[in-house]
Formats: sequence, C-alpha cells, structure tokens
Amino acid sequence: MKLSMIFSSGTGHNLTIAQWVEDEAKKHGVDVRLRKVSELSLPEELNPGQAAYQEASKDIAEATPDDFVWADAVIFSSPARYGVMTAAMKNYLESLVKAWGEGLTINKVVSAFATAQNRNGGQEHTVRSIYTSMMHHGAIIVAPGYTNEVQFAIGGNPYGVSGTATRDGFESDIEEAVRHQTRRTIEIAKKIHG
Repeated sequence: MKLSMIFSSGTGHNLTIAQWVEDEAKKHGVDVRLRKVSELSLPEELNPGQAAYQEASKDIAEATPDDFVWADAVIFSSPARYGVMTAAMKNYLESLVKAWGEGLTINKVVSAFATAQNRNGGQEHTVRSIYTSMMHHGAIIVAPGYTNEVQFAIGGNPYGVSGTATRDGFESDIEEAVRHQTRRTIEIAKKIHG
C-alpha cells in the first residue's frame, strides 16, 4: 500500500503531525512519501516560527501532482487560514488539474488534519475545505468520526483531528488521535485497493 502525507506548515506544527503519520504508516508496512507544499514566505514578524520550520523541513521534498497520483491514500495537514486551508495547500490542490482531467485522481482514499492558533480558529472548516476539494476528484473521504475514545479526550472533532498550536507545541496531546486516524485511513485504503 502506498500513502502520500502532504502538508503545509508555517511554524512546524503540521510537520509534527506529518511525522507522526509517517511513523505510524511505516509501522504497518506502508510505503510512505512525506511531502511539503511550496509555502508562501511571510515577513518574520508575521510568522516568528517560519525560519525554524524551514530549517527543520529543508530535507523534505516538495509535493508534486505525481505524489497524489502515485498513492492509494493521501493524508493532508494544513494550518487554518481564515477558516480554510492555506493558500499554499490550495495552490498544490490546483496543481492537480491535469491529473484530474485524465481521471488519475479518482478513488484515492483521503483524510485530513488541521491546526490553528486558538480553539475556535476554524480547524473543522479547514479540514472540510480540503474534503470539498477532494469530492471534486472523486476521492473516498475517511474521517475519524467517533471510532475511538481518544476523539473525546481532545475535543471530539469528527472530521479530522485538529490541534490548537502554541509556541510550545499543542495545547492538548493529539498524537494518539493522529495515529488512530492514520490507522483508520490505512485500513479503509487496504479494503478498497487491496
């Protein structure tokens, strides 16, 4: 089974989520591509963690349409920007137009994560904005729902695990919920793609 973990990250929180996904998927024998989208640079005063994130992710390749086409399952992670995915993530999704036109994006198993600076920063809408795009591709969306008790402990977002990002990490421990959603995505993808 092949999985692409494609993320956008301004300060590194979504990189952390992506690394948890990669680690969990590899534990289950999945071939994983960890990819970052091409980010928009902001002045350091607007995004104080940007330089540290760029250094931490310098060896991770940027996502291309081939990373989506190659995979049986694709997991996305994006910060919330005014209640939707980042412009950088949207730009990546728009780069899939040729593959979409050729029917190469149909039946991909997809799941998504999100982060925001505060609890009501649009995490659920961010995940749903990714899913809306994926519906146009004919993707099969795998949400965590309430399939594991861990969802309740972190706030109960049934669409895709989300984290409130602080300068010191996440406000609550979301790692096990991320790992559960990853396992669920893999399980459904194996049922569909063998």
